[in-house]
Formats: sequence, C-alpha cells, structure tokens
Amino acid sequence: MIYMVGIGPFITIPFVVGAMKGPQCMLAWLLGALLAFMDGSVWAELGAKWPEAGGSYVFLQKLYNNKWGRLMSFLLIWQTCIQAPLVIASGAIGFAKYLTYLVPLTEWEKKGVSGSLIILVVILLYREVKSIGRISVVLWIITGVTFLWLIGSGFMGFDAKKAFTFSKDAFDLSPIFFVGLGQASLQTVYSYLGYYNSCNLGGEIENPQKNIPRSIFISIAGIAVLYLAMQMVLLGAMPWQKIAGSEFVISSYFEQIYNVQVANIATGLILIIAAASLFAGTLGYSRIPYAAALDGNFFPVFSKTHPTKKFPHVSLLVIGVISFAFSLLFKLQDVIKAIITMRILVQFVGQSAGVIYWHYNKPKEERPYKMKWFPVPAILGIIIWLFIMFTSDFKFIAGAIGIITLGAIVYVTIVNKTFFKPAIQSN
Repeated sequence: MIYMVGIGPFITIPFVVGAMKGPQCMLAWLLGALLAFMDGSVWAELGAKWPEAGGSYVFLQKLYNNKWGRLMSFLLIWQTCIQAPLVIASGAIGFAKYLTYLVPLTEWEKKGVSGSLIILVVILLYREVKSIGRISVVLWIITGVTFLWLIGSGFMGFDAKKAFTFSKDAFDLSPIFFVGLGQASLQTVYSYLGYYNSCNLGGEIENPQKNIPRSIFISIAGIAVLYLAMQMVLLGAMPWQKIAGSEFVISSYFEQIYNVQVANIATGLILIIAAASLFAGTLGYSRIPYAAALDGNFFPVFSKTHPTKKFPHVSLLVIGVISFAFSLLFKLQDVIKAIITMRILVQFVGQSAGVIYWHYNKPKEERPYKMKWFPVPAILGIIIWLFIMFTSDFKFIAGAIGIITLGAIVYVTIVNKTFFKPAIQSN
C-alpha cells in the first residue's frame, strides 16, 4: 500500500482534474480502481500459483511456455531495465518537486535531491527482508495518518456546490471527452500501480497462496477509498480550476484550511510517504532481474545474493544506479506517460491474455486461487488497458512499440543463440 500511494496522487491530481475539466474527474479515479481490481484478479491467481521472486517474469514464462514463454519473459526484463528505474526516478523527481514548497530549489538542486534520495533508499534496503518488513509497517502508519488527516480536514469546510457543480458539456460523450478520460485515467492508473508488488517478493512471503491474493485486494480496496475521498474533499474545498493549476495542490489545500505552518507539516509527511514508496518499489523491482538470472535467462551476476543477509544485492545496486541516472535526465510528466504505455502490451495485456489461454489450455491444473467470474476480469482489463494506451500521446505509443520491436530483434539475433546456465539459488 505504501508503494501504491507514494508521491503519485499528490502530483497527478492537477493533471487528472485538468484533463477532465471539472468534478467529473471522479470518473477517472473510478476507472483506475476498476482496472486495478480487474488486473489484480489476474495477479492474484498467478501469484498464488507461482509464488517466486520475479512476479511477471515468472508468470509470462509459465503461461506461454517453451520458446514463446522465454521470449515474453525476456521482453519483460528488457523493458524492466528501463521501466523500473523510470518508476523509481519518477518518485524521486516528485519528491524533489514537493520539497520546493518548503525550500526553494534550482533545477540542478532538485536533481541533486532526487539522486541523493535514491542512494539513501538503496542503503536502507541493503539488509535482509524481515527488518525491511518492520520498517514498512512504520512507514504505512505515517501514510495512513496523513491520509486520514487530509480527508478529515476537508469535511470541516466541505462545499457541496464546488464538488458537485458540473458544466453543461461535462458529460458530452464526444471523442474529446474520451481522449480526456483516457489521459486522466493514465494518471490515476499511475497512482494505483503497485497492488501487485507482493508478487515480486513471492519467494520471501509466508503462506503465499493466501497472503498474495489477500494483500492485492485489501490494498486496492483501501487505496481506492482513500483516493476517492481525497479527490472529493479537494473538490469541495477548492475550485477545480485552482486544483488544475496548482503545483503543490495538497500543500495549498492545507494552507487554505489552516495556515502555512500546518501546510509545511503536511508537506513533510507527504515527503515521507514518497520516500516510503521508493523504498517498497525498489525492493520489489530488484527481485526481477535476480529471478531471470537464476534460471539462465539473464546475466549470471544478477543471481548473486549477499553472503550473510541473503538478498539479491547485485540486482539492487544495478537498479539503483540506473534509477539515479534517470532521475537526473528526465521530466516528471514524460516519465509517468512512458511508464504506463511501455508496460501495457507485454506485461499487462500479455499477462491477461496468457491467463485466459492457460485456463482453456490446462483447465484441470491446480489453482490455489481462481479469479471470480473468469474470464470477465481479464477481458475487461485488456479493454481498459488498450483504451488508456491508445488515448495517450502518439510519441509514447510509438516508443513503447519501438522498444518491444527492438527487444524482439535482440532476442532473435543474440539472446536466443546464447544460453546462460541456470544459477544455483544460494538462499
């Protein structure tokens, strides 16, 4: 849950409200929640069946099997080497952006802050997973308290007229409306991402057949309620035009309700939440190249674990270094759009299509958790994912397809002719 929240909702709200141009922005948050539940059903079934480090890397290999499974899993790792550091970098960039509410920073100083934060996160993660769990509980308490404070404060001066006054063309179902909904939903989906993070740590979770599905659905339900309530109280406190134009919307919200001093405290808590999300995200992503290297589908050095603390330290360090570089190079909005569009075809659509194929190809295979109302969640998830992708900017669609194509070429011409030996798992 701390990975799902992060800096995401605090930086995306102005873009969501601006894209929908009014309180109808709630539709984008609802569509994001629906997609998370539909796609979460896929992850829950696969995570319970194959609770191993690596998440989608393992799932795609198992679902498609043989050469197609190896190709799909390679394409995932190919994308992850770019996409995972982008996700981590986006959180660090958003952290530096909010910090400027407290401390005026130049562009280069912001880059210094974001890079330093990534270094700190890697240092904190350089330990065995049980102590990380204890840290995560503390961070989640801070996250929950901050949201309750934010939402509770909004009820004191809630103005229903602001929250529920729609323009005459608010629900004009024209192509422009659907493009706006798609672009707004891309932003909300970014804020919901992370419901699957326990799947990346499947090999380190007790009783994964129950705990992975449970963690996914509890996280989505809890976060959806918090996001919807947060967006509603903001709409009831500030005109939507002000929300859409705000660079620090949550800080401005607390400043309007209380004063600058209280807004400073709230901003400090948001920064802690952002750092907590980076902590959880980097933990999960560091396990994916590790899983690929273990079975001989990636460079063997990534399979190494720390000699005493038994965690994949090489993978963690490499992901951290690339994330550090990306945090210095890219702008926040471009990073967010690239993150979503890059992952849709191989990971999300590929995984949902794969679980449908698996059900019909091997109907009698044991499934510790079976998605409810199969195959409706998988099909509906595919439709929404493609809707979001094809209402995005063309350059990001082209970039995503280009990366997949280049990865396939690399696989066919180089990787498919080179077989790494599976590593012996040391822990």
